[in-house]
Amino acid sequence: MAEELKSLDDLKAAVPGEALAAEAEAPREPVRDKLGRSYATGKRKDAVARVWIKPGSGRVTVNGKDLDSYFARPVLQMILRQPFQVAGVVDQFDVMATVKGGGLSGQAGAVKHGISKALQLYEPGLRGALKAAGFLTRDSRVVERKKYGKRKARRSFQFSKR
Repeated sequence: MAEELKSLDDLKAAVPGEALAAEAEAPREPVRDKLGRSYATGKRKDAVARVWIKPGSGRVTVNGKDLDSYFARPVLQMILRQPFQVAGVVDQFDVMATVKGGGLSGQAGAVKHGISKALQLYEPGLRGALKAAGFLTRDSRVVERKKYGKRKARRSFQFSKR
């Protein structure tokens, strides 16, 4: 084992500050498989999405269906396109996603989270823009559980005077 440190001054002498700064600012390496794809898992509410991205023409496939047929509402399609617009790489990547659980809104949020994570793994230079937009953080809001003695999570039964 290394020598014992008796004070904070010994700790500063043992590890120079320049070495720590060099380690912290080491450039990130792209993470890609042998097919040239990046993989990430996105989550939102009860939905979990597995997302693969690779360079392409901007085709998005969710559970084997085209984006327009799976997410029919324009708002959900817009949610999926947000990471590409923020990163400035619109129509440069093909997306293949499988998503399970939750409803359509939660699934769209899960795919968006997965796309953002996969983009920053494929091209680490995009991390700053995606992080500033808040796309790399999992939205932890979930449905509150129902409590006993209540009609829903917080709603009480209707009061009856007689």
